[in-house]
Amino acid sequence: MVNRRFPRSPMMEPRGPLGPRHMGERGEPRRKPAPPEQTSAESFYYVKQMQARTPMVVVLTDGQTLRGVIEWYDKNCIKLTRSGEPNLLLYKWSIKYLYKEGEGQGQPEERETDAQPSF
Repeated sequence: MVNRRFPRSPMMEPRGPLGPRHMGERGEPRRKPAPPEQTSAESFYYVKQMQARTPMVVVLTDGQTLRGVIEWYDKNCIKLTRSGEPNLLLYKWSIKYLYKEGEGQGQPEERETDAQPSF
């Protein structure tokens, strides 16, 4: 029986328990980069509602409900334009949640099973 030796390149030899791809230059494991601090989802939503001039309902942390159109926003505030009432500049930390006025967050929705059949 002949003992055969196969050539190996240095890339095939593992550099540590995780393998060569997961090791840094000094032999320590590589770390994943931190996720971005802010995604653009919030900005995208505000811009979309501002361009469409969608009537919004804003519920504050104290339970107060405000209705209006988002006219402007920045990192900390939202400007809510209201018809027949003064416009408001709201801090984002004071907002519990917001939704489109037509979605009726607090109103019971009529389902197909609840609807009366028409003959």
